[in-house]
Amino acid sequence: MSSPTAQATGARFSNERMQEARERSWAALRDIAAHITPGMTEPEAIAMAGERLHAAGMQRIWHPSIIRFGANTLKTFRQRSAPDTVLADNDIFFVDLGPVFEGHEGDVGDTFVVGDDSVMHSCAAAARELFRRGEARWREGVTGVALYDYVSAEAESLGWRLNHATKGHRVGDYPHAVHKAGNLGDFDAEPVPGLWILEIQIAHPTLPIGAFYEDLLVA
Repeated sequence: MSSPTAQATGARFSNERMQEARERSWAALRDIAAHITPGMTEPEAIAMAGERLHAAGMQRIWHPSIIRFGANTLKTFRQRSAPDTVLADNDIFFVDLGPVFEGHEGDVGDTFVVGDDSVMHSCAAAARELFRRGEARWREGVTGVALYDYVSAEAESLGWRLNHATKGHRVGDYPHAVHKAGNLGDFDAEPVPGLWILEIQIAHPTLPIGAFYEDLLVA
């Protein structure tokens, strides 16, 4: 059973500020992605991301910025990237940010392609499409467990493998972790709007590339 406090919030919580944190996080992500160019290493990109987030008015981070290039796009949040990875002229990368704005947690992620590799472009597009389908299914009213079962089947139907170690989670007024909510993919109740992040991470069935997309589930 899920924790009875899984969807609780603190006294400072505001739906409006959650939306503002989401919007500011997306603006920062687009800015950071535009500054990532071939020849950069992941540590260089992460350092740049920190500078851009501070310039955007971030108060702090609630999780470290994660930027993955190439085959490292197959790595999950807690796995370490292969060292000395450099973004190639034709390559794929994703950005995962967890900043705090006005006491509320943003959490956004998206995948980008440099060059014209059609498989990489299809991979990035598939992660976004699977989020869209998952979001639509959530709006019909399902548990977190059923939602990820659905997304897994949809990924397979499109020819991709869903990474089941990436299961989404709570956000809220910082720190959401005091509510011990657990993963969205293990949540056996209906996720309420504005508190849960749907994470999609997929892998190509044979090639060493993957894609990532996440956003807040909102009404």
